[in-house]
Amino acid sequence: MSQNSDPYEHTPTAMVFDVFTEVSNELIGLLTHRSDAATDPVEREAWWQRALGVRDARRAVDPQNRQTLLEHITAWKREIEQLKAAR
Repeated sequence: MSQNSDPYEHTPTAMVFDVFTEVSNELIGLLTHRSDAATDPVEREAWWQRALGVRDARRAVDPQNRQTLLEHITAWKREIEQLKAAR
């Protein structure tokens, strides 16, 4: 498998949507935890607003738009990795 190939190439779109939902839930959980743990009210609100942004983006995506689902999965997984690395 080449680096540029779709890891979900043989996966039905409904299952890609399930992955999309799980990845968004993980990211929202991390962001919410950061918000809850923040001692500075401005930082707390910034983390909370980012969590709400992910929630809103998730709601806005057409579950049949495979390309958009994959783009969000990739971006959100990267953000999750960055958040975990910054602990």
